Amino acid sequence: MAVTVGANRTLDPAMIARVVQQVTSSGGTRTVVAPFTEEPLADMPVSTAQDVRTAYAKARAAQREWAALPAHERARPFLRLHDAILDRREEILDVVQWETGKARRHAFEEVLDVAGCTLHYVRRAPSLLAPRRRAGIFPLATKVTETRHPKGVVALISPWNYPLSLGVTDLVPALLAGNAVVHKPDTQTALSTLWTIDLLVSLGMPRDIWQVVLGDPDEVGDPLIAEADYVAFTGSTRGGRKIAEAAASRLVGCSLELGGKNPMVVLDDADLDLAAQGALRACFTNAGQLCISIERLYVHDSVYDAFVDRFVRQTRNMKLGSGLDWDVQMGSLTSRRQLDAVEAHVDDAVARGAKVLTGGKARPDVGPLFYEPTILSGVEDGMALCRDETFGPVVSVYRFGDDDEAVERANDTAYGLNASVWTRDLARGRALAARIKAGTVNLNEGYGSAYASYDAPMGGMKSSGLGRRHGAEGLLKFTEVQTIASQASWLGFEPILGMTYDKYADTLTGLLKTMKRFHLK
Repeated sequence: MAVTVGANRTLDPAMIARVVQQVTSSGGTRTVVAPFTEEPLADMPVSTAQDVRTAYAKARAAQREWAALPAHERARPFLRLHDAILDRREEILDVVQWETGKARRHAFEEVLDVAGCTLHYVRRAPSLLAPRRRAGIFPLATKVTETRHPKGVVALISPWNYPLSLGVTDLVPALLAGNAVVHKPDTQTALSTLWTIDLLVSLGMPRDIWQVVLGDPDEVGDPLIAEADYVAFTGSTRGGRKIAEAAASRLVGCSLELGGKNPMVVLDDADLDLAAQGALRACFTNAGQLCISIERLYVHDSVYDAFVDRFVRQTRNMKLGSGLDWDVQMGSLTSRRQLDAVEAHVDDAVARGAKVLTGGKARPDVGPLFYEPTILSGVEDGMALCRDETFGPVVSVYRFGDDDEAVERANDTAYGLNASVWTRDLARGRALAARIKAGTVNLNEGYGSAYASYDAPMGGMKSSGLGRRHGAEGLLKFTEVQTIASQASWLGFEPILGMTYDKYADTLTGLLKTMKRFHLK
């Protein structure tokens, strides 16, 4: 594997000092390190339980004025964000790379996601939030309007692996819906969130509608949920279960995008060169630290050897590195804990009989948290790698005999977040995809075609979560729906004009039967 070593720019200390002031914190700091080097990157303020309560007080005060604005006025700073973040992409790409350790091309996906998702909701929010006429029980006599109101203050908890993308693309629809947000990004990767707030305030966003708190869940988790009117969480399935329990105890809604053990299916008629290239991207983007990345790869027996040969060769030739240039194909893992978890999964599988086809070891010569992109065969039940989410640059390959077996094996998991199917026959591929129990299924792509289609919902089945981001639901989940119905005085739900109740019942029965015949025509 080719290697490039050494990031050639550092982050501006003045920028860091400016943006960290946006954290609600009454004291204390925590030093976060750069994954490329494990050297100190920034001293991040940390929050206390009282700081969380202070953040909620500021957010609630700001939310009332924000919600009173028309939706098209709330959209203005976010419309400006689309161009601004693209114009300043070099600056934010450096921030994302330094705090995550990912390759620049993978950091760029985050910038594209923020720009694309923001523009989608800026365009759609006014119409999605507008009052809608609904059919009343009695034509002409009953007029019904569906209205949307903001929840109030949303608690947003975003993870470390895609800090810009997942820290912003849920927040934008929540704010466009008229809410304020108290946001807890991961402390390790909070700089990209704070940089974006700094940018948005310069573009006209009221400062207090987006509050940020940082700290360990043991300190800030309970107060964060205790005052939320809705909770949006992206993270582990274990963490999601705790969030769901806490939200349920307060009878507030939540959306949860959780873990995945995502399958890719290569059918016997697939273009193997394209499938191998697609697998490279699907398995090793962001060093596999992507909830929708592929960790299980099922290949039809008739093309297994030819596909694996291509895939192994391309993987072996990947360029690893810590540079801030565009040539690096895979960067670093983000934390020592994640490196340890990846090593444990691979070592356990090899000890139990799995075979490493390429990779399989850490690369301290490249950087302290680098691990080679790794392909294994012979992974079986009983190995942690078989069923547990690895969240690293590791994929296991398996053979299958026919479409039914492929579907059965793809569905043989507690998870159901994303899947991928490769075939030249799109009708066959769509039929097979519909049988896979996953929230998104991509044909001839690993994850991007479904995820980046913002008009369609994205989320998980089974242990991969509740609710959806993107699509209409990705905004409307942050609202309370209200039905307002007015009834004409000349036709109500009681007898009129001295009519007896039995006569009224006969008349109403006949009217309902007539209405049925009318609606069925």
